[in-house]
Amino acid sequence: MAFFDSNVDCVHRLGYLVTVFAVGMSLIIASLAAKDDDNLMGASFIFGDSLVDAGNNNYLPTLSRANIPPNGIDFKASGGKPTGRYTNGRTIGDIVGEMMGVPQYAIPFLSPNATGKNILYGVNYASGGGGILNSTGRIFVNRIGMDVQVDFFNITRKQFDKLLGASKARDFILRKSIFSITIGANDFLNNYLLPVLSVGARISESPDGFIDDMITHLRGQLTRLYQLDARKFVVGNVGPIGCIPYQKTINQLNEDECVELPNKLARKYNARLKDLLTELGENLHGATFVYSNVYDLVLELITNAKQYESLLGSEGQTVICHTTEDNVSAHM
Repeated sequence: MAFFDSNVDCVHRLGYLVTVFAVGMSLIIASLAAKDDDNLMGASFIFGDSLVDAGNNNYLPTLSRANIPPNGIDFKASGGKPTGRYTNGRTIGDIVGEMMGVPQYAIPFLSPNATGKNILYGVNYASGGGGILNSTGRIFVNRIGMDVQVDFFNITRKQFDKLLGASKARDFILRKSIFSITIGANDFLNNYLLPVLSVGARISESPDGFIDDMITHLRGQLTRLYQLDARKFVVGNVGPIGCIPYQKTINQLNEDECVELPNKLARKYNARLKDLLTELGENLHGATFVYSNVYDLVLELITNAKQYESLLGSEGQTVICHTTEDNVSAHM
């Protein structure tokens, strides 16, 4: 995913939002980690779309890539060079990892270096253009959907057994590791609401039916992760996608207006997502599911943008907007 993609010249100073969200996420994750008896930090496993893609799409023949300037311009770890992150600097996942004291960023699964001890601090499976449904993002030719991301984690899970031994690996993942999932917006933007190409789908399937399909697939994906020993989940909802510049442009709206249909679909999905996480928390023994309310956080920033302007300005707080991928960069 991403948050605010429009065009290459579109630069919004939204670093304060990123920082606030990251602080909130770190507190959530810290509360999960505090349930253990010792302070040993486990790994961070990141699933999602362009909001948290750390470079997986660099290794795919895809139309959705971010390994070109000005992406990465404020990313100190790369010396200002693009890394495949859909942002000027760090992703939410990067910031949360730093705040949690993890000594290195979760490595992209498709990186040639994602082997041996390099994976012990975490692995990033996210892919720009990816979605919950396998049909999402076809316009980009290639992307890694959530089903395949879970398949990739299964490979990582076996690698942990070899590195740590089966018993220690299970304990490390089950008790100490965090699984963050940030996905869903592309299922609307680059599937159900895709201009022209989605007309037939919308005729044959109602919005409620489409959301039912999303929830059914996500239930299966989260359950598969649980069966692979995941226990601590932080799941973000879909942001106000009707407010992104791309949606405003194709619907010919003014700067201060948002498109209601995408936002309505996001709110419907978010309500169903919250119910799903409650259901899974009750039915999957020992699992904790935290619902991260991205929608309200971002809508607050959009609605009251001016009151945040004075808080922006420090280094690394410029968020770049793109026309690639899900038309949202820095999206939540």
